[in-house]
Amino acid sequence: MTENPPQKPDYPELSRQIKAWAREAGFADARVTRAALPPEAEQRLEAWLAAGHHGEMDYMARHGALRVRPAELVPGTLSVISLRMNYWPGSEPAERVLADPSRAYLSRYALGRDYHKVLRNRLQKLAERIEGAVGSFGYRVFTDSAPLAEVALASQAGLGWRGKHTLLLTKRQGSLFFLGEILTDLPLPPDEAEDGHCGRCTRCLDVCPTGAIVEPYTVDARRCISYLTIELKGAIPEPLRPLIGNRVYGCDDCQLFCPWNRFGALTAEADFAVRHGLDCASLVELFDWSADEFRERMAGSPIYRIGYHKWLSNLAVGLGNSPTTPEVVAALRRRLDFPDELVAEPVRWALARHGQSC
Repeated sequence: MTENPPQKPDYPELSRQIKAWAREAGFADARVTRAALPPEAEQRLEAWLAAGHHGEMDYMARHGALRVRPAELVPGTLSVISLRMNYWPGSEPAERVLADPSRAYLSRYALGRDYHKVLRNRLQKLAERIEGAVGSFGYRVFTDSAPLAEVALASQAGLGWRGKHTLLLTKRQGSLFFLGEILTDLPLPPDEAEDGHCGRCTRCLDVCPTGAIVEPYTVDARRCISYLTIELKGAIPEPLRPLIGNRVYGCDDCQLFCPWNRFGALTAEADFAVRHGLDCASLVELFDWSADEFRERMAGSPIYRIGYHKWLSNLAVGLGNSPTTPEVVAALRRRLDFPDELVAEPVRWALARHGQSC
């Protein structure tokens, strides 16, 4: 007697199960889309790169159209499961820290553990749960870790819509979440995209401290504070330094002023809770950290990746924008002879801002 062939999964039902399992795994939502984006996505990417908006992020140009072709990134991909996880922690109010120029403002997503590890582990466990239900299948998990147009795919999946600041927006959580993906060879039925709800609002464009959102849906990374304080290997260009204020790692302004984010809930993820008082530390306190203190306290943090010297360089700019006090001037003078110009040059600039000669 011949054995019955294995029964094909009920893919619509499987899609519903995956979304339920995703919520059980700590994700706020999950949606499915096909493994292809429309030609306009590739055209927008090409125009953005041609304008030089990627700055020194050479990998953006190097991978080119691969970002909008998930089936080429992972051959055999038929579906993309797009997921989001809320990250905004309970912390000192962001607006209060920004209003105190003696404090260091760090983007709220970076106050806890590195989201790459947290999301990747959850995505892997979700994929393994799917495997337990359907048997072996092809997949790869990603979270901001591959040349993949995450926001475009999430928008196409109906997980939210692309805001004018280029981040994904939802009615329930604004943009205060991380994205992750499972690229799979399962032929899951795609979900429908959601219409945008930004209307005529231009808050994000109006409040950007450096004017980086050059037009709706277009960010010039060369002016973006997140790029300048994280991706840029050198010191922040001098003309932009006065505009940085006390933002020393990332920037949340376009989110803080977005009307949709007033509906955002705090994360329940313990891994994203504030560590080492980073939500309201003073610039002087952080600037005085030794290399060993930086390594110890930033271990497991996304901030660790920029390195100690870039960390000090950003803080020197923040101190140059802070009120002149004996403590600020003394802290800068202690770094005046720092052996790396990435730090020493912004220190000289900051002292000059305080009317101090070097």
